Amino acid sequence: MGVIAVNDRCVGLLENYDIEVLRTWKGRGAILCEAKQGNFILKEYSGHKEKAAFQDAVLSMVRKKGFEKVESILKNKEQELLTQDQDGTYYILKTCFEGQECNVRDQHECSQAAESLAEFHKASCVEVPLPGMNRPRFAYVEFDKHNKELKRVRKYLKDRSQKTDFEICLMKNYDYFLNLAIQITEELRTLQNGNTESEGCFVCHGDYQYHNILFCKEGIHLINFEKCVCDSPTRDLYLFMRKLLEKNGWSENTGFELVNAYNKVRTMEKEEYRQLYYRLAYPEKFWKIVNFYFNSGKAWIPGKNLEKLRKVAEQEKDKQVFLEKFKNRYDLS
Repeated sequence: MGVIAVNDRCVGLLENYDIEVLRTWKGRGAILCEAKQGNFILKEYSGHKEKAAFQDAVLSMVRKKGFEKVESILKNKEQELLTQDQDGTYYILKTCFEGQECNVRDQHECSQAAESLAEFHKASCVEVPLPGMNRPRFAYVEFDKHNKELKRVRKYLKDRSQKTDFEICLMKNYDYFLNLAIQITEELRTLQNGNTESEGCFVCHGDYQYHNILFCKEGIHLINFEKCVCDSPTRDLYLFMRKLLEKNGWSENTGFELVNAYNKVRTMEKEEYRQLYYRLAYPEKFWKIVNFYFNSGKAWIPGKNLEKLRKVAEQEKDKQVFLEKFKNRYDLS
């Protein structure tokens, strides 16, 4: 790993911190730095200052509660979390770990990652409001937004005279997935509106995926908390499960092994099983494909998108079989 040229403007930002830099090198969209105080990563920050404050408060809170294997944000010499370059771009400096990303093909590693997530959630229950903290938002509100977009895109597609193979395949499956999305949203709306708010408020990682879970010599470390948010712990577990279930054809063994691993560390409430069920039942992968299509150029649609769409349609039967078993197993009828 070569040393970056001295004239790289980003490297100059490191002078704003109380660290003794030994060497720097380029990483994926970031500058990696070895210093006497440890290893660090300097990344561009596009969020709000309030979100950085919330992120820092969350990381400090979970460390104080004993969950120490998370990144830390370094403050600069002015005791600010963000450092601005000459063009007005903000950067954030965080601790960096050496390790391998969670292997999604290794069931044992994935189970360990589920256990680590449960440990994080035990430490992320908020008793006192944190700086920059927002109130939790019900999942059906998010689904409502997705549904509005799905309806808008369907109208757009119907008005197109000449359709590509991708668009023809999309229209073939559209009514099924849109109706399913609306049904799941309405059921969840009824469920969540009928419940009083729980006393405990949890902070979720917000992007609990394999590349944010590092297996290091000292154990599992969690990184990239930029999307952390107050929500039900099922938000994180759902995201991790969905990715793995899609890769494994909605395998019963895969899904229940992950839930069992999580439960070994933090026992889920009945209400959380229900929320997890509805999050898994919502056709988010279909919405993601539609969203990507609608917000990118229509002149040329990558063949990979058609493959993804076909896979979602092909897996739907297996997904519904899994969901029915999930419902029966946890008595959600």
